[in-house]
Amino acid sequence: MSQVFSEETHRNLLARIPQCTGREISDWLRTVDEGPSLFRFEEKVSWLRSEHNLAYGHAKAIIHEYDLRRAARKLL
Repeated sequence: MSQVFSEETHRNLLARIPQCTGREISDWLRTVDEGPSLFRFEEKVSWLRSEHNLAYGHAKAIIHEYDLRRAARKLL
């Protein structure tokens, strides 16, 4: 079962991702957008981890942010 991160933890993880990975969040979001069409959250996290050698927390934060932004676009 996956962990549930608080909003504060999510923001902290996002803030550390560029330093830890050498890539900005926008780059990671584009990578997810251009990646395979996976439906389940955990499938996307697993793909990021295996394809790009990311830590679980970082991959989860990227996918969560991707889903949040995608949902916000649908509201507009």
